[in-house]
Amino acid sequence: MGLTWELVINSKRRIWNAFVRIIVLSFCVGISSADAKTIYQTKSDFVNEAFSHTPPRPNTIWLTRQYSPTVKKILGHSYKSKRIKYWRNSAKSVWILEEIGKEKPITLGIIINNKKIQKLRVLIFREKRGEEVRHPFFTRQFIDIELTSDYQLNRYIDGISGATLSVNALGKLARMALYLDKVINEQHQK
Repeated sequence: MGLTWELVINSKRRIWNAFVRIIVLSFCVGISSADAKTIYQTKSDFVNEAFSHTPPRPNTIWLTRQYSPTVKKILGHSYKSKRIKYWRNSAKSVWILEEIGKEKPITLGIIINNKKIQKLRVLIFREKRGEEVRHPFFTRQFIDIELTSDYQLNRYIDGISGATLSVNALGKLARMALYLDKVINEQHQK
């Protein structure tokens, strides 16, 4: 009987130890995925690619009282920075912008050529969910989109189930980049 009792105790210990390991492992995996950050392309590589590896010098647009209200209308809140760097070469401009998806910023590279989006790419994704927005099947929808007079996109963008907030963030940034492109083109015409 003593041997049987000892086997029962050892079995319970092994089960308890396995349970503790599973809890600890689950906790560690949860922490690492909470800090997820995937870089698909660096900002400098995106800019270099946009201008065939000879980018112009960067410029800065200040979100003054003149432009800030429209940006706020587009995003639904003020942009995180008062100045935004961009690159411009004749009719082409390149923007690196960020917007919160659900909880963390999504970094987006946008190329605008002749007032239309030429390319939109997710450069850095930090959220736990919604990463599908980085795939070409989704980002291709933005090609040749323009801004309407009421600061909307001139075409509907299909959403992705489970990635609604990320989809919305990309749409807002596309609208913001098109608006800022319009502003800098008007400035350069003066």
